[in-house]
Amino acid sequence: MATISTDLKQDTLHIKLTGNIDSSNAAEVEREIAEKRSSVACSSIVLDFADLGYISSAGLRIVLRLRKEFPELSIVNVSSDVYEVLDMTGFTEMVDVRKAYRVLSVDGCEAIGRGANGKVYRIDSDTIVKVYNNPEALPEIQRERELARTAFVLGIPTAIPYDVVRVGEGYGSVFELLDAKSFAQLLSGGEKSVEEIAQMMAELLRQIHGTVVREGSMPSMRDTALGWASFLDGHLPEDTYAKLYALVEAIPEDMHMMHGDLHIKNVMYQNGEALLIDMDTLCHGNPVFELGSIYNAYQGFSLTDRNIVKKFLGVDYETCTELWQRTLSLYLGTDDPERFAEVERKAEVIGFMRLLRRAIRRNHDGDMNEKIAAYRSKLIELVDEVDTLLF
Repeated sequence: MATISTDLKQDTLHIKLTGNIDSSNAAEVEREIAEKRSSVACSSIVLDFADLGYISSAGLRIVLRLRKEFPELSIVNVSSDVYEVLDMTGFTEMVDVRKAYRVLSVDGCEAIGRGANGKVYRIDSDTIVKVYNNPEALPEIQRERELARTAFVLGIPTAIPYDVVRVGEGYGSVFELLDAKSFAQLLSGGEKSVEEIAQMMAELLRQIHGTVVREGSMPSMRDTALGWASFLDGHLPEDTYAKLYALVEAIPEDMHMMHGDLHIKNVMYQNGEALLIDMDTLCHGNPVFELGSIYNAYQGFSLTDRNIVKKFLGVDYETCTELWQRTLSLYLGTDDPERFAEVERKAEVIGFMRLLRRAIRRNHDGDMNEKIAAYRSKLIELVDEVDTLLF
């Protein structure tokens, strides 16, 4: 026996099928679908198989006839058993078929990481899940999986998601990381020193930045940074804006990989190996863009309040200052204070350009005015001091 319920959303008719469909009831099911379809005006159909236990070849022929009338027809919330039937009969190659997602709760779970697009929680000693901020994040998840796979194939140590789950009203990606801890946890817990973490971070940076990616496989950070600069037109003195844009524009396109959001909460440590997570920001570009992002995580965000970094990374400002300085020195391969200061200023230009844009965009109630003034003042000062962002 099968039951049918429908819901018209805009011009798409959602048809939910419950029970089993076989030769004994297929004709009746098809008649009922036709009646419900004729009572509304729709341009596409979505079949919801969440509560469908079984479908025979007679039921599949109903789907084929519907698809002939509605070529964009899709099937969602398909159980593993039903998906196996659809896959075996070739339906997954002809129709957009989406499996049902396992439901996972993060209530009471430790938040071990945070990025621009979501939070990472530890579910148990074996498993972590990245929960996306966007409740309609399936395209983002697919994109991150592709980016992570690309990096993995190129030899970058990264955790690969093995499952997509439902978390509340949104979605998450599940990773297997046996007893892994983030660099932030190792540092705050005293298991690793600043020097040890800095050495591993510098090594990761050199490996990432030494990897060339295929054109079109990842976004260009240069294009993104030019967008940040353009946004500040009218928010900076004319001469400062013109010089800032010219500085960014003068950075040549670079096909070397960047993580894009590298900090101590986005690196896990497992069995003596560092593994990158939060790969949705993966891109290619000049290393100065990466250094600007790292500077923000350890220093820039805390310009007006040094407690911010403690809330964000779980490590105090002084420790993060030391970590930034040692990481950059090890990455550059020098302890020369003049060389360090030169590269730091260039990273700061990128960092405060990004922070100023972010604060202006989020200043809905004037609550960001103090930060905007501080970031703006700092950026004007920095732009005046540098003549190139290359190093």
